[in-house]
Amino acid sequence: MQLPLIWRAGASGEASLLRAAEVEAERIVALLRIAVSAGLLAALVLAVDAVQTVEQDYLWHQIGLAAATMLAYMAVGVLSFAAIRQGVFRRWMIWAAVTADGVFLFLNSWLSLLNSGLSGEVVFSMPATWMAPLILAFGVLRFNPLLLGYQVLLVSAGFVWLVLWEPAYISADAVQRVHLSMATPPNLMRVLMITLAGAVLIVAALRMRGLLRRSIEEARQKANLTRYLPAQLAGRLAGGGLEALREGRQQKMAILFIDIRGFTSWCEGREPQEVSGLITEFRTRVEMVAGQTGGLIDKHIGDAAMILFEGERAAARALDCAEGLLAEMEDWRQKREAAGETGLAAGIGVHWGEVFSGVTGTQARLEYSVFGDTVNTAARLEQLTKTNGMALIASSALLKEAGIEPARRGWVTLPAEHLRGRRSGLALFGKTLD
Repeated sequence: MQLPLIWRAGASGEASLLRAAEVEAERIVALLRIAVSAGLLAALVLAVDAVQTVEQDYLWHQIGLAAATMLAYMAVGVLSFAAIRQGVFRRWMIWAAVTADGVFLFLNSWLSLLNSGLSGEVVFSMPATWMAPLILAFGVLRFNPLLLGYQVLLVSAGFVWLVLWEPAYISADAVQRVHLSMATPPNLMRVLMITLAGAVLIVAALRMRGLLRRSIEEARQKANLTRYLPAQLAGRLAGGGLEALREGRQQKMAILFIDIRGFTSWCEGREPQEVSGLITEFRTRVEMVAGQTGGLIDKHIGDAAMILFEGERAAARALDCAEGLLAEMEDWRQKREAAGETGLAAGIGVHWGEVFSGVTGTQARLEYSVFGDTVNTAARLEQLTKTNGMALIASSALLKEAGIEPARRGWVTLPAEHLRGRRSGLALFGKTLD
């Protein structure tokens, strides 16, 4: 079964919003990456002043490695942010940025071990490894479980490799260098990285809270709108489409009217609860079939309903709905009679043509509806089912649009109907219950 056009448009809109949210998350990550790099570089400068002049070559190599890594890391943030600002950022670049985070982490850690002449057993004594919480915090900001899972695997696999790594030789000053890596300046760098990771998580929590509030507000708006308008339009309206719908438009639509036969006489002497229950049952069945065929229930009018079909295969879906309603009404009639109650039938009229569609009313009372000769004709066809002894009457315009050949599908040719405002008669076809 073809998906309703409105549903597919809503799904497309949600996908577009998710893509926009991912790009916005990457913009925030890029800015944080720049800020973190700048903060760590500043802390590195302060740490240099506090370092004792022990093994100058080793220390300056370590400092040089850290500075080069931070500058390269900052460059990734600058390039990502620039690409987003220029509108050339693509979703695959997010994966590249995540991979770059892992590469910088492990390259810096491995080079620190290599420069120190230490084995991977003491890798966590290297300050560079404490960037891992920061990288994982960036992953939380992205709201993408697949990306975060990839990041966790990358970090875990990298650390396993580092832990198992053994250098060609172990420095004679290994103990002193391990002790130096645990001195106050490196420890302060670790504290700073943990603090920065916490700050990133605070940003993530604030962003999640903001998105949650927005989702709650949008859900509330949709709930309020569906009190007055068809549920299928809530997505359009909550997305800011109210003004466009208020302007209205001319478009081709299939219009279906369904009405219970003999309802007025049946109501005589009935209790209000019984009448209400029957109408509820009728509307439940109508809404089920309309939903299955992508129909939009414009309104319920007592024991009648008006259903609209627009977009792809609108006429064909209207016919599917009409035939589905006939089957549903017949099933309902048989069940009522089997229970000893009065069986009720229904008449259906369907027409295809141009209508005006749009939202009318004030903020306190909105109504989506369609107007025009096509609507009046469809209502007239439903009424003709009574005088012609038919359960369903459709116009030739609708059957032609749906690609139906009446003779091959069991349709009965009816006398042309001369409707008000028409010079020629309207060709009609009918169906009875088998």
